[in-house]
Amino acid sequence: MRQITVAVVQMHTELGQVADNLKRMTELVDTICRERPVDLIVFPELATTGFECGVRFTELAERIPGHTVNVLAQQASGYGVHIVFGLPIKEKVESILYNAAVMIGPNGEVIGDYRKVHLRGEERMAFRSGFRYSLLETGFGAVGVMLGWDLAFPEVARSLALEGAEILCLCACWEQPFTQEWRALVLARAFENSLFIAAANRVGQEPSYTFIGQSMIVGPRAETLITMDDAAEGYAVTTLDLDEVRRVREEYQLIQIRQPVTYRALVRRY
Repeated sequence: MRQITVAVVQMHTELGQVADNLKRMTELVDTICRERPVDLIVFPELATTGFECGVRFTELAERIPGHTVNVLAQQASGYGVHIVFGLPIKEKVESILYNAAVMIGPNGEVIGDYRKVHLRGEERMAFRSGFRYSLLETGFGAVGVMLGWDLAFPEVARSLALEGAEILCLCACWEQPFTQEWRALVLARAFENSLFIAAANRVGQEPSYTFIGQSMIVGPRAETLITMDDAAEGYAVTTLDLDEVRRVREEYQLIQIRQPVTYRALVRRY
């Protein structure tokens, strides 16, 4: 069996308070890793800043690598763990910002980053859309990364599954009143692609949003392996058998029986 232990963190991010949020993230990593050995920790979307920062994202965004990555890289190396978390990043041209997620490996190296493709509402005024999906290679297999509203588009998870992902890390800021949609979509994406999803959603409030939590880890048969309360900050940990992905794909044949020649409408813009 190819077993890995995964933690999803359900965090109350303080709006615009990067130093405080980073301190809380490091405390949570310490707590999780001292409790039991883990291979992967997943934090929510925009974990360092919060969601409604508007023009302040320009000053809060970081380059990769930057201060936040360097701090968490020390922890990843010290505990031998992979860490995935959301933050705003900027390019050399500082006005170009992305809503992104970064994976740090157990040696403290940056394995890769993903820039969110499907921006929603006011995100479009702050960020530029990404243009590719990131498949990140780890010692335990291929990992895909999604951010927030990407969950609503089945093409994202399917693209990553076809590239070889066995587990998807979903970093999210999913809000009320979309609780039912959140649960239904996480389960659907796991089942239709026969893979695991580690979904970390935040809690707390901002001026326009109340975030719903309900972070969860779901298996390839759409079975909920672990789920969290809808309001409490904290984390949940479970162990996954990645060989189950191969077994379920052989049983259900959802990848193999596809008929791509009939799906031409999927690549039309409208």
